[in-house]
Amino acid sequence: MRGTALERNNRLMVEDVSEYDPPGPERMRASDTDRDAVAHRLRDALAEGRLDIDEHNERLDATYRSKTVGELVPLTEDLPEASSDTAPAVPAHGSLRPSRGSERVVESSPTSFSAIAIMGGADRSGDWTLPEHFMAMAVMGGIDLDLRNAKFTKRETTIWCYPVMGGIGIVLPYDVQVRVHGIPIMGGFGLESEAPGSNDPNAPVVYIRGLAIMGGVGVEYRPWKDDAEDG
Repeated sequence: MRGTALERNNRLMVEDVSEYDPPGPERMRASDTDRDAVAHRLRDALAEGRLDIDEHNERLDATYRSKTVGELVPLTEDLPEASSDTAPAVPAHGSLRPSRGSERVVESSPTSFSAIAIMGGADRSGDWTLPEHFMAMAVMGGIDLDLRNAKFTKRETTIWCYPVMGGIGIVLPYDVQVRVHGIPIMGGFGLESEAPGSNDPNAPVVYIRGLAIMGGVGVEYRPWKDDAEDG
């Protein structure tokens, strides 16, 4: 009798395992990287005028409350896919220019100390010079900081980021190192591509610090504009 009961229990266990239905992709738990990617697309949509402030804030709040990948999908399904020319590019072997990194540190006055966007947008790009400490604050708005042609007054620069229900995007060239150490509160700080190695001991180092409240800070590497044209 005991043997028969044991065999019956074993059969039931096998049947239970065989009937197990693994979760589909939409039921998979979302990672911080998944949420940051959606927040980045929402920030772009706000800057392009595809979403208004209220829609952006509602979706951003839903993004950081999402538990599964399936909950994230509806938040961007009516938005265009990110274009390939804005995707982080990986530098080819030997593409780094060590001397260019060293030459970015100059003895000159900063051209900008801060960028503030309140229910709007702001950007810094082109040939500009950062101070040792730069502050970016986005309140229900977006800020883009392009450092590909930037210069620095110090080898080590700190960018203090404070997005509140907004977004801050930072683009770096391959000859500048970055360290991301922000504090997120229902928000996120993310490095969207791997930091390249550098053989230049004097290359600039940028520290990304600050506090993100229901907002996001996205950092990515892209090639220099003239390098992209050469390629």
